[in-house]
Amino acid sequence: MAEAQNWQAAPTYGNVSLTTGFQPDPYRVNVLSGGQINASNSIGGSCRGFIANAPDFDLYFTAGSNLPLVISVSSNADTTLVIRAPNGLWYCDDDSGQGLNPSVRFNTPMSGLYDIWVGTYGNASNQAAQINISELYSQ
Repeated sequence: MAEAQNWQAAPTYGNVSLTTGFQPDPYRVNVLSGGQINASNSIGGSCRGFIANAPDFDLYFTAGSNLPLVISVSSNADTTLVIRAPNGLWYCDDDSGQGLNPSVRFNTPMSGLYDIWVGTYGNASNQAAQINISELYSQ
């Protein structure tokens, strides 16, 4: 698969380092979703929506408990979620969260870098969204 987006680029909305048991939970980040890259074409698999070239946010996570790691999005728009996990694999979702919101659950989270993109389904317009990072909740 061709990778048109650059997972090594500096994230548009910053980064955070969290260790299992972090507070507050959920950790929230406001972003604008969308971009010019069709995730279905550039990554394939179950990836959907239009994403930016650079990640929206980078999570450096230190695992250490039997709790899951849930990364989800809250938005009034139809958003998608694309994550490049520490193992180098891509994880994507469209509507597994509440309403039209995406959510990806890592039942056995890995320590390392999670590159996170929030896409917009159906077109390349930017929409207000919030990334939610939790060990307890799927938003």
